[in-house]
Amino acid sequence: MNESAAVFAAVYITLHVAHSVGDHWVQTSCQAAQKGQHDRNPGESSRTGRLACARHVATLTVTKGLALAAAALVLDLPVTLLGLTLGLAADAISHYWADRRTTLQWLAQRCGKGEFYNLGTGAHPAHPVTAKGSPAATLGTGAYALDQSWHTLWLGIAALTIAAV
Repeated sequence: MNESAAVFAAVYITLHVAHSVGDHWVQTSCQAAQKGQHDRNPGESSRTGRLACARHVATLTVTKGLALAAAALVLDLPVTLLGLTLGLAADAISHYWADRRTTLQWLAQRCGKGEFYNLGTGAHPAHPVTAKGSPAATLGTGAYALDQSWHTLWLGIAALTIAAV
């Protein structure tokens, strides 16, 4: 295995671990609840959503940066500041884009994944229901699965960028 491939592997694993921690443990409940808010009442709700999403992406990026710094030091990875900056920036921008929610929903609909996006929610035509007929809770949704796979794609792109630059 050449050095770039080893760096890619180490960086990707580090980013994936840090992503899971940052997206689920570091993100606050408030950020998770508000980051997708849009203009129902023009002004405040959209600004609240944009700021919550920006705060989430900032803490997520710091989490990834700290994890990469530790891995680079411990493993003596030959990464550059430019590569790290470009990789983390691409990841952060793509994460913000998807986490505003309507953007990822739009993409899912354009790709023929609109029904899957709604899987596990009351909007899905075959949604699970309780005995009383109300939507039943599920362990996951299609939206969450598509969100995480989008992020995983960009973790790979970020790792390639970091390893190559």
